[in-house]
Amino acid sequence: MNHNIKEIAELAGVSRSTASRVISGKGYVSQEVRQRVTAVIEELQYKPSAVARAMVSQRTHNIGVIVFREWQPIVSHPLYGKLIDAILLAAEARGYSVFLKTDQEMSLRSTGYLMEQRVDGLILISRLRKNVIDYVKKFNVPYLMVNGSTDDPEVIHLVSNDEEGGQRVAEHLHGLGHRRFLVIAGPQEHRSHNLRLEGFKRGLAKLGGAENVEIAPSPESGFEHGYRLMAERADDFLRDGRTAVFATNDMLALGVMKALLERGIDVPGRASVMGFDDVASAAMFAPALTTVRVDTERMGRDAVGLLDRLIRKEEGVPMLNEYASELIVRQSTRPGPSGHETAAAPPEGEG
Repeated sequence: MNHNIKEIAELAGVSRSTASRVISGKGYVSQEVRQRVTAVIEELQYKPSAVARAMVSQRTHNIGVIVFREWQPIVSHPLYGKLIDAILLAAEARGYSVFLKTDQEMSLRSTGYLMEQRVDGLILISRLRKNVIDYVKKFNVPYLMVNGSTDDPEVIHLVSNDEEGGQRVAEHLHGLGHRRFLVIAGPQEHRSHNLRLEGFKRGLAKLGGAENVEIAPSPESGFEHGYRLMAERADDFLRDGRTAVFATNDMLALGVMKALLERGIDVPGRASVMGFDDVASAAMFAPALTTVRVDTERMGRDAVGLLDRLIRKEEGVPMLNEYASELIVRQSTRPGPSGHETAAAPPEGEG
């Protein structure tokens, strides 16, 4: 049987406003009265409806998450999947339910749907068009962006320091003695791939090795694209005397390693390979992939925490939240022709 606040107030011998304060936990109520109302609530097994709570608090305790990504996979993507898992766990811990939408067309439909659900706030993941931000602003709902960038100074965003990570790749490979490089560069319209490539080039320029870099652009960033590009360039790679490959994410790098190994090119004996992200499969491959770790779980937790602060109208939420990268050295890199064993980087996780 459904019960309401009026019944609880009558049975406890208090006013409706007093019963409401006990249920919401807001406002002063004496201990004796609180115990009386609580006893009635327990006896009736009363649970306030989500609609009633929203009417009282003006909050639904729902947040919306939209992943803007043109290419499949989306939710099962090794990086975005980890990010979404972290968001779901953090949201549950803070008492929020999550509406999750994916949007391959970078349209307004997903955003409009979540606005209809009266979400308290939005987490927008990956790159998106300015018209989406302009649309969200019309609803006066707190929002932030994860793993994307915008020129809008009003947007709070959480990003990995990808340029710094690209420089770490250059320093590691150059420190091992490699001087001739192939870069498999993912979509350059995407912030992460672009900054990783720029960081790598800048890092090599400082070290004096930027003149021997071949860049192979990839329109997509999946395993099969790294495999295909490396398979097409394997002969040229050997003929040109290149000894190291940097792919701007791990899935491209794993595809690169498969193509090399299938052609009898030893990794890392003849070719060192590095990726970026530290997805789960990077450590499972043989040889295990040297990479740069992005702290996706922390980024997801922080996104929920910062959005919660915005929903509560707290001040002082930082506009830019940038996360340092970490070099993870595994078995896919080793000293090149100009290097020595002493030039190798420290074991995994110590970078």
